[in-house]
Amino acid sequence: MDLAPLTTLRLGGPARSVVEATTEAELVAAASDPAAVLLAGGSNVVVADAGVDATVVRVLTRGVAVDDRGDHVVLRAAAGEPWDDLVTRCVADGLVGVECLAGIPGSTGATPIQNVGAYGQEVADTVVAVRVLDRATGAVSELAPADCGFGYRTSAFKRSPGRWAVLDVALRLERGRESAPIRYAELARTLGVEVGARAPLAQAREAVLALRRGKGMVLDPGDHDTWSAGSFFTNPFVDATELPDGAPAFAQPDGTVKTSAAWLIERAGFRRGYGDAAGIAISSKHTLALTNRGAGTTAGLVALAREIVGGVRWHFGVTLDPEPVFLGVAWLG
Repeated sequence: MDLAPLTTLRLGGPARSVVEATTEAELVAAASDPAAVLLAGGSNVVVADAGVDATVVRVLTRGVAVDDRGDHVVLRAAAGEPWDDLVTRCVADGLVGVECLAGIPGSTGATPIQNVGAYGQEVADTVVAVRVLDRATGAVSELAPADCGFGYRTSAFKRSPGRWAVLDVALRLERGRESAPIRYAELARTLGVEVGARAPLAQAREAVLALRRGKGMVLDPGDHDTWSAGSFFTNPFVDATELPDGAPAFAQPDGTVKTSAAWLIERAGFRRGYGDAAGIAISSKHTLALTNRGAGTTAGLVALAREIVGGVRWHFGVTLDPEPVFLGVAWLG
């Protein structure tokens, strides 16, 4: 079975075999094979053109339970629940805390692995527990946020690839009809509010979706600008003395500075649309997205990514790191 249709990049060859896990028991059984590869929404993965010489387990578990605690709820969702569907449900039900994460493709179980974030929110802001299978020991346990090792676009799960299978995720969400305080300046401007103010919950979600659509970050089968893995590179953290002149700078508690990968890429000479107009190219809407224009290959994607990394390193001495997980591909950026 080709894996390309199961990914948002529409790239990749076949798996040796594919197992569909639609219940938690099936997921635990299949994931207990340490050689098996887990695949859920396919939104943050790059699969080799030759495919994966392993069993691929499709995480298709479903189920949402809500524990009402008065002014807030604890919502527990199975790993295979589509994330954007869950956000839509939360907004409709007046549950506050994930509205700025609307439009992000993929599964709920993947969100703590990547510590998914956008427009001033991260999933770590609301996670109260992640139930996991430790594939090394076979034990199922529930981890508190402190045990998840959350950081910028990372977690303990991401730092130990292949060890953990997320079974479900519990989120604490407040009740209300207004959003959480808006932290992201672009979103605040779109909503016509000050940073730190609130906006109607549904309005905040719609504004996020509009911004994401304008950047090609909402999946559309007819728009090749959305055939991507989202932002391909994370924003780098550098010593303040290494920050290029004029680069955006966000001071961090550890003394480093976070800067903009998009700024570095553009000023290294890689503009929107750069690449093969029929194969792999930078999105015409968003510098951080590498897109499949319809006839792309994983080899072409990796080649463009490495070219960008090399160009940024040559111009600025900064090394960009990719966000996606690579299956059957050796990343040597």
